[in-house]
Amino acid sequence: MLLLISPINNDEALESIEGGADIVDVKNPKEGSLGANFPWVIKEIREITPDNMLVSATLGDVPYKPGTVSLAALGALNSGADYIKVGLYGTSNYDEALEVMKNVVKTIRAESSKALVVASGYADAHRVGAVSPWEIPKIAKKSGSNLAMLDTAVKDGKTLFDHLNIDELGRFVDEIHSYGLKSALAGSVKKEQLKPLYEIGCDVVGIRGAACLGGDRNSGKIHRSAVAELKTLINSFK
Repeated sequence: MLLLISPINNDEALESIEGGADIVDVKNPKEGSLGANFPWVIKEIREITPDNMLVSATLGDVPYKPGTVSLAALGALNSGADYIKVGLYGTSNYDEALEVMKNVVKTIRAESSKALVVASGYADAHRVGAVSPWEIPKIAKKSGSNLAMLDTAVKDGKTLFDHLNIDELGRFVDEIHSYGLKSALAGSVKKEQLKPLYEIGCDVVGIRGAACLGGDRNSGKIHRSAVAELKTLINSFK
């Protein structure tokens, strides 16, 4: 299980790198759960990240505007992102979400055969009117995405596990794997929740809060010691 850590700037990116993160995921919590950061921030973080480490970039909690989102995807790719992560926030159903993701994949594939596209839904989609989390695996498959992900849309202290239990998360991961794709799970994941996610076969776990001193994703700052503790814990499961 790969550890994805979500810094907001160069300093936090360095802490993530030094702590042993597998994927450096550039985001901006001020703009939402999967809030987008600026192109120059992505570029600067890519420049300081070792070549053997992957850089992910969120496009935001996106609206149902396929053209707008496709342009954002191209911007993230040209800024140096290896993973292009789309938060399907403003898509209310399967058809809208699939349209967005098909166009993002088409945009990325025209420019790169190596970049990975992530279709990301929300475990608490019902709280914001977004497409159901159970549609995300099929959307990822039909669009040609590489990964299917779940996060939480509302950051109010509740975690992924407050919305889906471990058996439901296991079914989600199993369906994704049945399509030959990778899974990613996030949503205020706590240290003690890592082992259950590992045991159901989660491929990538996304973390910000638990990697920050004080455990707060908004006011806290990522620190290498917290990242290293998480990485050591994951390695102990093998």
